Amino acid sequence: MAADEEVLVVPRSLLEGLGVFQGFCGEVDRYLPALLDPANTSWRPRASVEEDPSFKQLIPYCVLRWVDAEGLPRYFAYTRGGGQHEARLRRKRSVGIGGHISSTDGMHGDDRSYASGMRRELDEEVALGGGYRERCVGLINDDATAVGSVHLGIVHLLDLEVAQVESREDDLVECGFDTLEALLADRERFETWSQIALDHIAAGGFAAP
Repeated sequence: MAADEEVLVVPRSLLEGLGVFQGFCGEVDRYLPALLDPANTSWRPRASVEEDPSFKQLIPYCVLRWVDAEGLPRYFAYTRGGGQHEARLRRKRSVGIGGHISSTDGMHGDDRSYASGMRRELDEEVALGGGYRERCVGLINDDATAVGSVHLGIVHLLDLEVAQVESREDDLVECGFDTLEALLADRERFETWSQIALDHIAAGGFAAP
């Protein structure tokens, strides 16, 4: 984290006005336009908002899915190493790729800045060997944990053409695709957001491609 990094945030009061939820919410059309409206967003020093729950840092959270020859969906998962990622999540497994939207991603704090930041985070963390279809499928909020109380996840599902994903960062390790059943069997090793996402998929979320 750069000492002077500024990240995209919204006031918690905005989320409260739209309707606070705990866990996964699939009502994208209800929340996303307001969350990415420049009238509601601002750039704040990351160091000042990491411990300030009066703001929610907007975090794109990309879940990568590939369907094998038998038609079985498999999801990309990895373990966070000890590098520059959020210290409170180190050594946790994850099915989400993403991170903060920085002011260098765009000067407007709107959907263009957000989309640019999401692509940057994806490109920084992994190399995809083929094309994909992307759609926003929901949001994750977890006010039960310290890290969750200052972040709001915007979940994007990427359906990949091929299962070719390589880590571009030393602290993304133990990477690979696995079935939902196998990932759920290791559920306790996953970060909270990934647990929420996996539970949502298990309940029938993320319609099959």
